[in-house]
Amino acid sequence: MHLQDYWGIGPKTASQLEDGLGTERAIRAIESMDIGVLVDAGLARGRATRILRHAHGEQGMGILTTPDARTVYKDLLARVQTYAVTDHAGDRIRVLAPLTSRDAMEDRLDEVILATDTWGDLDDATCEEVLDVFAGFDEMGGGDRAAVETVLALQDIGVSIGVFASIDAIDPDALDDAREALGSLDTEGGEPTVREGIDDELDTAREQLTAVEQLEAQGIDVIEAIQSDGVRSSEEFREAFISHVASETPLPAPRVREATPTGAADATDFVTQGLRELLGTLRESVEAREQAVADELEAALDDSRDEIEAAVTAVSETAFQLSLARFVRAYDLTRPTFVESGCVGAVNARNLSLVAANDDVQPVTYAVGDHECAAEVPTGDQVTVLTGANSGGKTTLLETLCQVVVLAHMGLPVPADEAEVSRVDAIVFHRRHASFNAGVLESTLQTIVPPLTESNRTLMLVDEFEAITEPGSAADLLYGLVRLAVDAGAVGVYVTHLADDLEPLPDRARTDGIFARGLRDDLTLDVDYQPQFGTVGRSTPEFIVSRLVANASDRSERAGFEVLADAVGQDIVQQTLLDAEWSG
Repeated sequence: MHLQDYWGIGPKTASQLEDGLGTERAIRAIESMDIGVLVDAGLARGRATRILRHAHGEQGMGILTTPDARTVYKDLLARVQTYAVTDHAGDRIRVLAPLTSRDAMEDRLDEVILATDTWGDLDDATCEEVLDVFAGFDEMGGGDRAAVETVLALQDIGVSIGVFASIDAIDPDALDDAREALGSLDTEGGEPTVREGIDDELDTAREQLTAVEQLEAQGIDVIEAIQSDGVRSSEEFREAFISHVASETPLPAPRVREATPTGAADATDFVTQGLRELLGTLRESVEAREQAVADELEAALDDSRDEIEAAVTAVSETAFQLSLARFVRAYDLTRPTFVESGCVGAVNARNLSLVAANDDVQPVTYAVGDHECAAEVPTGDQVTVLTGANSGGKTTLLETLCQVVVLAHMGLPVPADEAEVSRVDAIVFHRRHASFNAGVLESTLQTIVPPLTESNRTLMLVDEFEAITEPGSAADLLYGLVRLAVDAGAVGVYVTHLADDLEPLPDRARTDGIFARGLRDDLTLDVDYQPQFGTVGRSTPEFIVSRLVANASDRSERAGFEVLADAVGQDIVQQTLLDAEWSG
C-alpha cells in the first residue's frame, strides 16, 4: 500500500511523512491510529485526525450529514477524551467514528461493557494504582519498552479479571528478559545503540576514545608538553609521546605504542598522525564491541518478540477500553437495544452537557417510531411535531436524541435508563438559526431534503424551521417536510411554534407539547421538560412578561411592561407573580 492511497495524503504530505518517518513507519502509524507520530513528523493535529478518521471510519462519518450533527459528534468525542488514561488512548478516541453495521456496534458495546464492569469491580485504591501505571507509560514516551514495563507493573498489581485478561496472559519471565534487553538498547534516532553501564568492556573503550578525542583537540598543547621535557631525537620524542598519552588517558602504554607511527616529518606531523591512528583504532574497537553487544541484545529481543508485540497490543487496547469505561461510569450510561424497525426511544434520557454542568437534571422519556421501550409513549408515529414554551427544553431534547443515536452508532452506551435505536444512514440535526433570508432557506433545504430522498433510514431532528422564512410559507414548507419524512419512511422530530397551522397532520405523525408551570420564587421559568403526548404545548408570554414587570428597574420601565401585561392579560400576570410569592 502507498501513502497516497489514504484519504487526504497527496504528494506533498506523502513526501513529508516519508522524510520524517519513512513509508513503512508512516503506514504503521496510520493503521495503529497513532496521531502523535504523525504530528511529530510535522502534520497539524487536525489534519492528522481527519486522515485517521477517514482511514478507519470514512463510511461511518457519512451519517453525520449536517454541521450540527457533526458538532454533537465532536462534542461527544471531546467529552470522552477527558477520561483517556494514556495519550495514545486519547488519540484513538479522537478518531473514533460511527459504525455502519449493527454487528460492529454490538461487538464494540460488548467490549465496552466488559471494560465498564471490570473497572466497576475494582476498589478505589486499585483504580488509582492502575491509573498511575498508565501515567508512567506516557512518561516513558510510549513504545515497546514502556509497554513491557506497563504490563509487568499491572501484573504486579494483580488485576487479571475482565479487560485485563490479555495483560495477565503474557509470560512475565519472557517480559523480564525483554525489559532487560530493551533497557539496554537506545532505539531512538535510527540504529540501536547500547546504553552506558550495560557492558564494562564497551564502557572502557568509549571512555578511552573520548579521552583521546579530547587530547586531539588540544593539538599544539600536546607538542609543547612533550618538547618541554627536553627530548632531542625522534626516538626520544616517540617515547615521550607514548608516555604523555598514557598519562593523560586511560590507555595503557603498550596500546598507545601499537598505534604510534615510527617516523614522521616533524613533531606536529608525528603528534597529528599518532593521535589520528590511535583514534581510528579506538573507534574500530568501540564499533566492534558495540555491534557484538547489540547483536546479543537483539537476539534476546527476537526470542521475546511475540511477548513484546502482545504487550504493545494489550496496553493499547486495555487503555482504550478503560478510557471508554471511565466515561461510561462517569455519566451512568446504559447499553442501547438495536431494533430493525425505524425508531429512536429513550427512557429517562439525560443531556450530557447539562449533566456535566449540573447534577440536578430532569430526565425525559421520549420516543418516535415503532418502539417498545416506553409504555407511556405512543408507538407507531414516524414523525412528531414538538411544541411548547420558549426555553422549554425543546432544542435540548433534540440534541439529547442526537447524542443517543450518535453514541449508539459509535458502539457506546447512551445517557438513558433504557433506549431503543435503529440503524440510520443519515442524521439530519438542524438547530434554529437566526438568519432570515432566501439564501439561508435555500441552503437549509439543500441540507435537510436530500437525505430524505436518498434513504429510508434517515433521522430528522429539525429545530424551529420557521425561523428562516415568513410564518405562512414556513408552515407550508414544514408540513411538506413532515409529509416527505412520513412518505420516505424516515423518523423525525420537528420543533415548531406553528403546530396549529400544520393540522391535520399526516397519518403516523403526532403533536407533543412541553408546558411551563409558572415562575419559581426566584422568577426563573418553572418548566416541566417532560413532553405531554398528543397535545400542543403553548408558549407562555404571560410568564415572561410577569418576570419583566417584577424586574423593572424604575417606574417608567415598569409602566412600559405593564402595557404588555394588559395585552397578555393583567389578571394572569398578577396571579403569576402571586404564585411566585413576589411582592412588587
